[in-house]
Amino acid sequence: MSTLVPSFLTLIIVIAFARFVGFLFRKIGQPPVMGEVLGGIILGPSVFGFFFPELTKSVFHPDSLVFLKHISEVGISLYLFVMGLEIDLPRLQKSAKSAVLISQLSIIFPFTLGASLAVQIYSRYAPSHFGLLEFSLFIGVSLSITAFPVLARILADSPLHKTKLGDLTLTCAAIDDITAWCLVAIVTGITHDSIKGAGITLALTGLYVFFMLVVIRPLIEKLIPRLEKNSERLPEALLAFAILGALASATITELIGIHGLFGAFLFGAIVPHTSLIARDVTDRLQDFVRILFLPAFFALTGMKTQIGLLAGAEDWLTCAAIIGLAILGKFGGAFLGAILSGNSKRESTIIGLLMNTRGLVELIVLNIGLSLGILTPTLFTMLVLMALITTFMAGPLLHLMGLKNPHQLET
Repeated sequence: MSTLVPSFLTLIIVIAFARFVGFLFRKIGQPPVMGEVLGGIILGPSVFGFFFPELTKSVFHPDSLVFLKHISEVGISLYLFVMGLEIDLPRLQKSAKSAVLISQLSIIFPFTLGASLAVQIYSRYAPSHFGLLEFSLFIGVSLSITAFPVLARILADSPLHKTKLGDLTLTCAAIDDITAWCLVAIVTGITHDSIKGAGITLALTGLYVFFMLVVIRPLIEKLIPRLEKNSERLPEALLAFAILGALASATITELIGIHGLFGAFLFGAIVPHTSLIARDVTDRLQDFVRILFLPAFFALTGMKTQIGLLAGAEDWLTCAAIIGLAILGKFGGAFLGAILSGNSKRESTIIGLLMNTRGLVELIVLNIGLSLGILTPTLFTMLVLMALITTFMAGPLLHLMGLKNPHQLET
C-alpha cells in the first residue's frame, strides 16, 4: 500500500469531522471556525485519544502528523496572505484617528496584565531555557490579540455592517492585528538571538517593512491598472505571481529571523484591497484554504491541546486567571479608549465586546509560541481554552446587547 494512503485517509477524516462540527456550530450561531477548532481538540488526546488511544495512534501515526504539519504550514501562510488582502487601508484611514487610541489601549491593557501574570507563573510554567523577559513578552502578546477576520464576519452579519461604529471597530481590529504581528516579530527576534542579535533582526525587519511599503506597494499600484486592463477574471499567471510573492515574502522574513507568516501577511496588506488581484485571489484561494488546509491546522492544534494536563486546582486557577485577565484587559482597554474617543457607553461596550474576539489569529500565534518552545503544552492548552471562550462570548453577548446574533461567521 502506498505510504500516502494512510495520510490521505487521515486528512479525509480530519476535514470531514471539522466540517461537521463547524456545521453544528453555525446552526447555533457560533463561528464555524471555532467548531472546527473544537473538532480538532475532540480528535486529539483530550477526548478521542482518551477513550480510543489505539485507534488514535493508527489514525494519527507519525507519518500522517508530518504530512498534516506540512499541509498546515502552507495553508496558514496562504491564509495570512488572504487576511492581509482583506485589510482595506484607505477605508480604515477614515476612522484611524479614534481607532489608534482604542486599539493601542486594547493592546496595552491586556499586554500589561498578561506580562504581570507571567511574572507570577514563570517558575511553574515557563520552560527552563527561556528567560523571564521572553516569557513575559509572549504571554502579554497572547492576551492582546484581536481576530480581524472573525470580527469582519461578525460585523458583516450584524446591523453594524457599513456603519460608522462598525468601521471604527474594524479599523481597531486591523491595527491590533498589525501591531500584534510586530510584537510577535519582536519576541521571535529576542527568542532566536541575544538582545544584540534581536536588535539586528528587528532593524532588518523595519527596513524590510519600509521597503515593502515605500517601494513595492507604489510599484504594485502602478502595475495593477496595466495588468488588470480589460480583464474580468485574474489570469493564471497573475494568480501564480501573487502566491509566489506571498511565499517569497514569507521566506525573506523567515531568513531575517522572524516568522514567515508575518511576511505573507505583509505582502497581502500592501496589495490594494479594491484591486481585481485582491478580490480574485481572495475568492479563489479562500474556500480552498479553509476546506483543505485549515482543518489540518486545527487537527494539529487539537493534538497539542491536552486538557488532561490541567491536573490540579492550581492549574485550573491559573487557567481561570488567564481567561479573566484576557477579558478584563481587552474589554477594559477598548472600552476606555472608546469613551475617550467620544463614543457613548453603549457604543463603547459593543466595541469592547467585539475587540475581545480572538479566534484563529490567536491560535496561529500560540502555535508559534509552542514551536519556539516558549510555551509548555500545559500553558498552551490554557491559552487555547482562553481563545475559544473569548471567541464564543461574542455572539451571545451581542445578542444581549440587542444586536442580531450572527449565524454565518467564518474564520
